[in-house]
Amino acid sequence: MIQRVVSGILLAGMSLLTAQILTSAQTQEDATQSWRLASPTYDLSFPRDHAAHPDYRIEWWYYTGNLFTREGRRFGYQLTFFRVGVDQNPVNPSQWTVRDLHLAHLAITDIDRGLHRVAERLNRTGVGWAGASTDSLDVWNEDWRATASERTHRLQAMDANQTGRLLLDLRLDSDAAPVLHGDQGFSQKGEDVGNASHYYSFTRLATRGRLEVDGEAFDVTGTSWMDHEFGSSFLEADQAGWDWFSIQLNDGTDLMVYTLRDLDGRADIRSSGTVVTSEGITHLKSDDVRLLPRRRWISSVSGAAYPVDWRIDIPSLGLQLDVSAAIDAQELVTVQSTGVTYWEGAVDAMGTHDGVSVSGEGYLEMTGYAGVPMSSVLR
Repeated sequence: MIQRVVSGILLAGMSLLTAQILTSAQTQEDATQSWRLASPTYDLSFPRDHAAHPDYRIEWWYYTGNLFTREGRRFGYQLTFFRVGVDQNPVNPSQWTVRDLHLAHLAITDIDRGLHRVAERLNRTGVGWAGASTDSLDVWNEDWRATASERTHRLQAMDANQTGRLLLDLRLDSDAAPVLHGDQGFSQKGEDVGNASHYYSFTRLATRGRLEVDGEAFDVTGTSWMDHEFGSSFLEADQAGWDWFSIQLNDGTDLMVYTLRDLDGRADIRSSGTVVTSEGITHLKSDDVRLLPRRRWISSVSGAAYPVDWRIDIPSLGLQLDVSAAIDAQELVTVQSTGVTYWEGAVDAMGTHDGVSVSGEGYLEMTGYAGVPMSSVLR
């Protein structure tokens, strides 16, 4: 299993890391047996569980949002921090030993201009280039950072490239407790009990701050979504990827649904979701939700055909939505970090909820369309 993680990292082409990672994998072939597995008996507790969980092999902190200038110009953003355990008990005491790898993705979509800019990072622990606190939400990769105290989150990231500077400096505030998905935060992904994660979200974070894209800076406000998920073995061998939606509607409803797809494109029975309203939280099973892809966009970079228009139907809640990409080209080809090619971007939603017209914005993530099944990474 460690070797499968290493294979994914090798795709990133980070040759300076590979020799030590391979040595670690070869000398610790049974190390995955010691990684802690997600369990339905684990009780999420906050603020403790905002922090890192180094006993688990895979973990991510995921921020997405839709932001607007005072004049109404719209941007989507994604800032994600990943931690991947490589060797839980390294024999070599050197600070250069790879215990964990930290990866990060930054993307800003300038919707009015039809542009999607991406930056990525890959670093190790030990030498201080990246890390995550086990005491609080404080995760960093070089000068990219996400922190939280009480219910306020701070995001800071900057990257300079040939198109100009890409920057996020945001404050996110929540007046609600974290939403636990699945069974009290235990989210089953595969047939085996251990093929699961602990998963919660802040579904509606009031956001304000500053962003910069292609050297042009903007003061912005809007709404963000935060996911935190951790486990050690997520998917079955025949699971290719997923389609994941987070949507905030103008009637106050927040929706998260995802479909796990097998290698033949069929939906897995462990697909699920969560709906948050003023009346409470409703957990959805796979047969509660119908997801219908309606239009595909073909990437000129990867050749992947992504469904960028969808119909979401949840009859039991009287909720029907048409969801479409704010712009089609929001693919991330992360050859310098995770080696995963996926689509993640801002979307618009329109429809009805209990017969009343609703609209909103959100984010859509689609994986496993570019030829490499996600089960080769998350097993």
